[in-house]
This record gives sequence, structure tokens and C-alpha cells, in this order.
Amino acid sequence: MADATTRKRTRSGGGAARRAARGSTVVETARFIERKIPDFALLNDEALEIIEHNAETVLEEIGVNFVNNPGALARWKAAGAEVEGERVRIPRGLARALCASAPSQFTQAARNPEKNVVIGGRNLVLAPVYGPPFVHDAEKGRRYATLEDFRNFVKLGQMSRWLHHSGGTVCEPTDIPVNKRHLDMLLAHMTLSDKPFMGSVTEPSRAQDSVDMCGLLFGEDFVQANTVMTSLININSPLTFDDTMMGALEIYAANNQACIVSPFIVGGAMAPVSVAGTLTQVLAEVLAGVAYSQLVRKGAPVIFGAFVTSIDMNSGAPTFGTPEAAQITYGAGQLARRLGLPYRSAGSFCGSKLPDAQAAYETANTLNNGLLAGVNFMLHACGWLEGGLVASYEKFVMDADQLGALHKMAEGVAMDESAQALDALREVGPGGHYLGCAHTQAHFKEAFWRSELLDYKPFETWSEEGARDTMQLASARVRKLLDSYEQPAMDQGVAEALAEYVARKKSAVPDSFM
Repeated sequence: MADATTRKRTRSGGGAARRAARGSTVVETARFIERKIPDFALLNDEALEIIEHNAETVLEEIGVNFVNNPGALARWKAAGAEVEGERVRIPRGLARALCASAPSQFTQAARNPEKNVVIGGRNLVLAPVYGPPFVHDAEKGRRYATLEDFRNFVKLGQMSRWLHHSGGTVCEPTDIPVNKRHLDMLLAHMTLSDKPFMGSVTEPSRAQDSVDMCGLLFGEDFVQANTVMTSLININSPLTFDDTMMGALEIYAANNQACIVSPFIVGGAMAPVSVAGTLTQVLAEVLAGVAYSQLVRKGAPVIFGAFVTSIDMNSGAPTFGTPEAAQITYGAGQLARRLGLPYRSAGSFCGSKLPDAQAAYETANTLNNGLLAGVNFMLHACGWLEGGLVASYEKFVMDADQLGALHKMAEGVAMDESAQALDALREVGPGGHYLGCAHTQAHFKEAFWRSELLDYKPFETWSEEGARDTMQLASARVRKLLDSYEQPAMDQGVAEALAEYVARKKSAVPDSFM
């Protein structure tokens, strides 16, 4: 059904849009990663069963709070949970049984069908940083983000070969009223990129705006039959589901749109200091959130989320790239697979104030943990700085470049006849070299992953060219990508309808910066 609807929608795009597309710059985007390497199993079956048992105990004995949401309390009571005030205690096995109707994988459609992504299974979809109120670049330094910055990051995401997804709030445009900025952000994703994107979750009516705008972009029937948004629903850990996030989840689930149900864990502050204790809380919160999505609409697409970091017990600041966070990421991946749900975690996490050595070490740790943990949707895959407070232009392109290495690693090791290279071994023999042999000549172009950013020149050449460090190289690449950006073609009628919707909604209410 989805394929037929996609064909119908493609035909409605208009000849003008197709002619414009033929004349525009082609930006190559890699297909989402399909892993050919095994997931890392940190915990044995006994440990996983203990955590699962303890999570059910938390739901049954302690329960979770659904705040300011009488509708949610009524749904839980009708499903068989014990409701006392805002506390919901879920009988052992009920949440897991409800979660069983959530799909193990789903397709998120992009307005360019060639960029559709499949979330779940052995796949990994990469999306940029989400949520920072500040931005940073080498020229202007650290400052509050604006709509211009937001649009620039969407353009950089569109130009990235290795990003599969345009993301959501890649930075918070503080020059636009709070109650209206979601409209400008959605319009930017829809018009400046043709990759999949996320909807607004900061208020239920804004989630509805997201659905309505997608109806203009894709067609209302297409939206109801297909998933066109994957949006982030954070849990107020520990064990609290607020009416804002749950209200957005209710809108999206009712309209067949995907939600990432994600505990927001800072170990030692919002969860126990132990890995096993944190995993127990993460699983309990995810079970309750995913189960609730299925009470809203059975079969609604949903993702098992885990945003996890630890805390510096001296300063209270969050830390990133730590062994404990990696262990939780690995363990949560195993729990997600046992539930049969897609998994979201990891990213380019770091606590550094600049794209420096600390940022590189911490980011490398978390990116590689995510690949090996079996993550299916990686939010914050590029651009994250200063514990998520800052979206960095330079780090965006530095991280995006390194995502290519994840693609290569995920391919695994080829073992076909050509890869065995016996012909090369025979041709070169003892004491020779492989630079000129036939096997090397046939395969050198695609044999090794190559960075489009890092410098491997001899010292003398590097020095003569200005002795630029990585941040300087990244600044130059940001300028190059933004200068060469071309907006993907869009049907003029759709563009006008979206602009009119945004203008009408913004004019209907006064500005609010609260």
C-alpha cells in the first residue's frame, strides 16, 4: 500500500519540479547503514533476565507518574493498571504485552523517496545534533542561535554525504518567539532539505502543526498511511511522564507517526550510580512509555530510546565518553533487541567547550559505542559541543566526516574471491610491493575510506599551505559547503501552501518568548 501511495505522490510533484531537479547540483547521500558486523553483547542472559525482572518490579511496586494527564490515567485504568492519584502501577507483564504490538522496524518517508530510511533491524540511521540554545564557530565564537544558524545547519545536513536524516531542533532559534519558532524550523527542514526530519514536541498543538504541515507536503492520506516523522519524546527521569511530552506522543501515535521514547539519564542524579540499577530504570521507563503509545494506537511506530551520561561527583557536571555510559549503551541495546524494538542511543557526545582533543576522544568513544551497540537511530550524530548546550559549525563537519568511517566499519570484511587477493600475492611474491600490481590498480579507488577533511600531507606541504589545524580546515569546509549549497527542487504549489500555513498560524496569535 505504501509503495502505491508513494508512486501516486511522486506523480503529483509536477513536471516543473522534475525539470528543476535535473538542472540542480546533485548531492550524493549514502544509503542508511546496514550492518554486516555483529552487535557487542556485554551482558549474559542471566544478567538481562535480572534487569528485566527488576524493571517489572519497579513498574508493579513503585509505579510511574503521569502528570496533569487525566486521559492517560483513564487509559491505564481501562487497561488494568492500578491508578492512585497520578501514580500508575502496572501489573507484571502488562507493559511488555502492550509493547508487543509496536513494529520491530518501519520506514520513514522523505519528500525525496530515494532518501527514505528504514529504522530497525540491522540498520543505522544518522541524524544531527538536537536542542542546543547556543551555536559556535571560529569566526564569531559562542552566541545564542538564530533562525539563520538553524537554516545553515539544515543546509549543512543536506550537503552531508553521510547524514541520512535532517533531524529536528538542530539549534534553538532564539530570535523567533517560542510559540512560533517550530513553524519556521519545520518549514526549513521541508524546503531546504529533501531528507527525512523530526516534528515539534514542545507542546501538543505544535505536534499537530507538524502533522498538518506534513499533510501539505506529502498529502493527508499519505501521512495517515505512512510514517513521515520520527520525533523525540523525553521522559522526566526518574519515572515521570509529563503532560507536554505525552500530549505530543498522543498526537503523533494517533496519526501513525513515530516517537522515540527516551529516558533522560544522568547517572548519579536522575538514576542510580550503578550500571545495573540505571539499566533497570531505563527499561522500566521505556516499557511504560512504549506501552502507553500502544494504548493510544495499537501498532504505532515507536523507538526504545536511551540518552545516558554520568556525572562528575565533584562538580555535578555531566560527563561523556565514559566507560559506564558505554556499558549502559551496550546493555540497553541488548534489552531493546529482546523487546523487538528499534533502538536509539549514542551520538557525537562530548563535554568540551571547543572542537579539541577532548571533544575528539569523547566523540570517537560514543560514536563507536553506538555502532557496536546496535543503535538503529542515532540522534546527535554530528555537531554536539559543551554537553549539548552548543551546536558547533566546525564540529558538525568534523563529526559528519567521521560518520563515513562508521559506514565503512559496518560493511564488515569482504571474503569473496577478489578480496582474498591470491592473485596479488602470487604476482608480487617475496620482497616485492603491491603499488603497481593488477589487483591494486583494479581496486585502489574504493579500497580504503578517505576523509574529506583531515590532512595527511607531508609536513613541508602542510606548513607551506598555512599549517592549518583541524578546526581551521573545518571552518574552510563549512564555508565551501554553504557556498555550494543548492536548494532541492520542490513543487511550487506545495511551497506556497506551506508558506501560507506558516504565515497564517503566526499571525493568529501574539508573540510569546516564554
